[in-house]
Amino acid sequence: MTPQDKIAILQHLIQIQSVNANETAVADYIASLFAPYPQAEIVKVPFAPGRDNLVVTIGDPTGPMLGLSGHMDVVAAGDAAAWHHDPFGGEVVGDQLFGRGASDMKSGLAAIVITMLELLEAQTPLAGSIRLLATVGEETGEYGAATLTDAGYADSLAGLVIAEPSGLNNVVYTARGVIDYKVVSTGKASHSARPENGVNAITNLMKFYNAVGPLMAKHTQVDPVLGGLLHNVDLISGGEQINSIPAHAELMANMRTIPAYPNQVIYDELAALIAQLNQEDGVQLDLSYSYPEEAIPGDPQAPLVQLAKQISDQVCGHDTQVIGSGGANDGAEFLRAKGEFTSIELGPGNDSSHQVDEYVSVTEYLQAITVYEALVPAFFAQVAATVGE
Repeated sequence: MTPQDKIAILQHLIQIQSVNANETAVADYIASLFAPYPQAEIVKVPFAPGRDNLVVTIGDPTGPMLGLSGHMDVVAAGDAAAWHHDPFGGEVVGDQLFGRGASDMKSGLAAIVITMLELLEAQTPLAGSIRLLATVGEETGEYGAATLTDAGYADSLAGLVIAEPSGLNNVVYTARGVIDYKVVSTGKASHSARPENGVNAITNLMKFYNAVGPLMAKHTQVDPVLGGLLHNVDLISGGEQINSIPAHAELMANMRTIPAYPNQVIYDELAALIAQLNQEDGVQLDLSYSYPEEAIPGDPQAPLVQLAKQISDQVCGHDTQVIGSGGANDGAEFLRAKGEFTSIELGPGNDSSHQVDEYVSVTEYLQAITVYEALVPAFFAQVAATVGE
């Protein structure tokens, strides 16, 4: 496959507008690339209408399995007029390829797809199998990865590489978790001139707001790589008009967790606070969560971590750093699978993710394919050597 062919695949992926939906169109396109190879096992795994995950497996099923994962959804482009390049055009200017998802993470997705296609095209003997795990809904909750994990598609993995935009000069081995929660306060409306006839939902909601900050601040342990627990109330709404006691108010908060504080610890504390406040007269607070994810623990000396660093050093000619990530990724779901394996992030991309004029370096994108094509056989050799010890 020529470099231009590889660029064209990425451009086609960017031109599919899979903004928080429509991933089936991406899955169908990727499946069509594998269709000429009967040895490739292709399975679409539905999450919702128009939202199919894609699993493609190649290689020797008697050997270890390496997972290569990327998500097919992208965030919204926002105001298209603010872009200097069509957000769904895939325009190339110099060494930069522009478009929504160019960095996060259709370049990584394209790179792992092309890696598998080139191994098939060259009829490269593999001492194991490779499984593409292309997911829906990563940007809004990792529910595609959850669907695949629950269906058992990650149970046989010996290792997992997620092609998120770490930049090829970084291997991410640990990541924060996330908890998004909502608290709804239900009161009773009345005229503001007769507040004794109502129950102020905002006042009751503020009781929670004033208590939850100090409660979360008690978690003072700091991870040497990820830092401390983060808690932010980011959305508050309530009331209908200025002269009415509000019957409804709600807040939403985002937490970034660390391995020292498993999510269940936070759930228990928030539930206890809600229960305590609901004992007060007139207080009715309800707590709910949206797709929480555990923090990903890791070992910087794990064999896959060090192997990925070594290969990236060799291919790219730099000193690859082994780091942690402040953002959650699909690995948090895949690690729920049966068996134990190391999950890393290594992929092309940069800090333009989710921004206007998002782009990826064409050079880095093509280098990523070279990195993955070197990593696959090296991983199988590494596993074989470990088994033989």
